[in-house]
Amino acid sequence: MSVTDNFAKLKEQAEDADRTVKAAAQQSQAALRDKVDEARRSADQRAAELQAKGQDTAEAAESHWQEMQADLNRHIGRARQRIDATKSEVDAKSAEREADWAEANAKDAIAFALSAIVEAEYATLDAVLAHKNAAEVAASSS
Repeated sequence: MSVTDNFAKLKEQAEDADRTVKAAAQQSQAALRDKVDEARRSADQRAAELQAKGQDTAEAAESHWQEMQADLNRHIGRARQRIDATKSEVDAKSAEREADWAEANAKDAIAFALSAIVEAEYATLDAVLAHKNAAEVAASSS
């Protein structure tokens, strides 16, 4: 799959996530809890795939992306520990604090994703340019 195809897949995933989040507001608490659990399993699977794939990347880009991935993994781990630890709290004040924390966490994750999209756009454009440059160099060498 080309980098431009991968970039298009990014858009599709963002649109799917948008539809899922918008539909969540209309779901019951039990259905939403199931959707959250499903999203967590999917995120865990994607993180594992990314980590495995990260081990196969070119050495030049490896340290930068692996460092970002490690930072993200640490953040996700802390967030999930907090989510797991607070699921049993039931008083209203604690529930409201958790809702505020969850919203702030979601905003941070969205900001990170937006930044990643910009970086993905830059990297994709750079890859396309590098291929065009390689083709031009090859043509002029012939």
